[in-house]
Amino acid sequence: MRPYTLKQLQTFLEVARQHSVSKAAERLFVTQPAVSMQLRQLEDAFGLALVEPAGRNIRLTHAGQSFVVHAQAAMAQLKDLEAQMADYVGLRKGRIDLAVVSTAKYFIPMLLVRFAKLFDGVNVQLKIDNRVNILGMLARSEVDLVVMGRAPADLDCDAVPFATNPLNIVAAPGHVLVRRKQLPFSVLGDYTFVVREEGSGTRAAMERLFEEQRTPLKVQMEMPSNETIKQAVMAGMGLSFLSMRTVRHELASGHIALVDVQGMPQMGHWYITHLSQKKLSPAARSFKEFLIEQGGALMDSWS
Repeated sequence: MRPYTLKQLQTFLEVARQHSVSKAAERLFVTQPAVSMQLRQLEDAFGLALVEPAGRNIRLTHAGQSFVVHAQAAMAQLKDLEAQMADYVGLRKGRIDLAVVSTAKYFIPMLLVRFAKLFDGVNVQLKIDNRVNILGMLARSEVDLVVMGRAPADLDCDAVPFATNPLNIVAAPGHVLVRRKQLPFSVLGDYTFVVREEGSGTRAAMERLFEEQRTPLKVQMEMPSNETIKQAVMAGMGLSFLSMRTVRHELASGHIALVDVQGMPQMGHWYITHLSQKKLSPAARSFKEFLIEQGGALMDSWS
């Protein structure tokens, strides 16, 4: 067997995801020379180039494209091996690779703190990204569990709702619509919105809602985070459509106001999700059960 290591495979896969040595180094919390060395040693082990320069970025060679498919499958198998072995030692220790969509960052730390009080030997590795990127991690079996606002339609997954996710139209307190009551949804077609980027679950839910209501959506500006959108709304840039779990402080302080629209808020759910064929470790199973049994009540009392 050729002399390559698990660390070299992990480094290669991160470079393949980021198309950049520097970005991979940031995600792995190592230096760029360390990443370059791991890549070079992996290429030396197989005697061929797996990546090549592409301007300021990195792209996979033809051999690298084939290599990444098998490397991802190998990493998924190793995760299953770890989960299988964990069954023999119980829940004294454990690691969970958890990915959450960016809107969930407003409540997931609180839930992790509560979980840690019950299972202090479990280490949770948390990744936060938009829905499209999270689905990619899930499909490649790079994570054990995912928290998202809508179950995947095109993956064979086990998705269980554990909490409500009310979404509503928000505005600056001085906006003209804030003073009006029981507005028909069609009124929103006359106003501009600041919205999340393409690939965001909130953006997709918003577009579906406006399409169902046959109301045009006027986009003033796209922004990559809920925090930036909240600042834009407070500054009077436009209306927005956000999970009410993300604006509890701003609503309480009066910096943001809800717009009273008929049929709103739109009630969604938060789901804990994993691939159906995924062998969950005892730690991952316990976190899933914790969210299903306690997550909704904890979030309601907290937010």
